[in-house]
Amino acid sequence: MSNREHQIAARERRKVRIRGRVSGTPERPRLSVYRSASHIYAQVIDDETGVTLASASTLSAELKGREGHGGNIDAARAVGGLLAEKAKAANINQVVFDRNGFLYHGRVKALADGAREGGLDF
Repeated sequence: MSNREHQIAARERRKVRIRGRVSGTPERPRLSVYRSASHIYAQVIDDETGVTLASASTLSAELKGREGHGGNIDAARAVGGLLAEKAKAANINQVVFDRNGFLYHGRVKALADGAREGGLDF
């Protein structure tokens, strides 16, 4: 098994462990984060009905024309702020944070900070 395959397998194990404990409800949906090398994506999900209530990413129309690269901390913070804005519009104030197996550091932390600055409580 190569080092990259080992990293992916470790993330999958963390993801399964986290999802065993974290679940979204209509009152407190789950904020799920996914990051790739080039972009970061986030969505607010009600797991009981399986519906995405709000979503944002560096590919969103509101952030598409921004200067700079989509895979950096500044872009992640902007995505967090945009997601918080969309969640507030959908009457969502509290969420549970699902880092999706990614370490809470760098872009994942920046997105969480941006969402908190935007008014989401978690």
